[in-house]
Amino acid sequence: MTQFIKACGGRAFEHGTAYVTGETRAAALWLPPGVQQDEDALDAIMALSLRPEISEHMAHLRQGMAEHHPSEPHWYLPLIAVDPNWAGQGLGTLLMKYALQRCDEQGLAAYLESSNPENIPFYQRHGFKIIGEIQHGCSPPLTPMLRKTR
Repeated sequence: MTQFIKACGGRAFEHGTAYVTGETRAAALWLPPGVQQDEDALDAIMALSLRPEISEHMAHLRQGMAEHHPSEPHWYLPLIAVDPNWAGQGLGTLLMKYALQRCDEQGLAAYLESSNPENIPFYQRHGFKIIGEIQHGCSPPLTPMLRKTR
């Protein structure tokens, strides 16, 4: 899991856009415009971790993710998480508001893919709109969401 998190959002640490709450009870890894996930590392993780039939589905999912990414400069949120013991305390909202303020100050959109349908209302409360669905074979759906600049 550590390698996966690093491949997905580790570059946020390099750019100072990995945000955490006190005592690391919640974290959001934002990739600034022009910064991508480490695709080579993700490829290696998938090759080592997935059965061949699942690897094909994952390749299609990743292609769908690439197709839904906005073409204009934007901030990308590959990972946000709250310690389950602290869920419902507003920590995710705190992190989201902080990052979205930066997006708005820069006049840039924000983009994410929700892997959990239960989280979609949270993102919608912060101005994200569903822009499609990414699904292939037996994979659960990913929901790409975009928040235009305000």
